[in-house]
Amino acid sequence: MTSLEVSVRRARPDDRRLPLPAYESAGAAGLDLRADLDQPISIAAGERALIPTGLVVELPNGYEAQIRPRSGLALRHGVTLLNSPGTVDSDYRGEIQVLLINHGQEPFEVERGDRIAQMVVAPVTRVSLRESEELSVTQRGDGGFGHTGRKSRDR
Repeated sequence: MTSLEVSVRRARPDDRRLPLPAYESAGAAGLDLRADLDQPISIAAGERALIPTGLVVELPNGYEAQIRPRSGLALRHGVTLLNSPGTVDSDYRGEIQVLLINHGQEPFEVERGDRIAQMVVAPVTRVSLRESEELSVTQRGDGGFGHTGRKSRDR
């Protein structure tokens, strides 16, 4: 397992009531992000809300932070991220915010300190695109959107 030090700053430096993100288990891939709210926010069924985390990160060049949903919120409440995964680029120095959407049947209350998403830091590969008239032929070809999951009798 690779270890990487990432600098973090609080968006409101005088407010240290929330702990910094942490891995909740030895094998966890993501750091839990918490809602940094002055007052609770209610997200009605079918609605979305941008929730601040109070965190600004300085990722090393060549890395990104992926903001991903928490499975428990999705299972129990139908709450997930609208743009998933969200990407935090290494040159972004604004506050990380999480765009939650409530696909559930009931309003969902977000309170200060609630774990709302997880952040996975990952290396990024930059590519150089080379235009080509022809690409190699594969067995799959241009089949997409569930194509490889079909059984031969379903075609």
